[in-house]
Amino acid sequence: MAFAIRDLSVLAYANGFTLWHYKAGDEALSVVSGDDYFADASDMMAAGDMIMVSATEACRIVCVAAADAGTVKSVPLT
Repeated sequence: MAFAIRDLSVLAYANGFTLWHYKAGDEALSVVSGDDYFADASDMMAAGDMIMVSATEACRIVCVAAADAGTVKSVPLT
């Protein structure tokens, strides 16, 4: 399953920080947490944003390390 923009939503926004939620369904968390999975949303994301990912296997919080035109580097919080 590829990234679907319709499954991404904003939970909170303040002072240039956005807390996102992504409904990943059956997608593996290792795939969702990887670089450029959210590349199609790179124009909406910024470094320091956090994404709460809900998947069938579990949930995870991912931090956006860098976002530029067409690329999103993400790091899972552990």
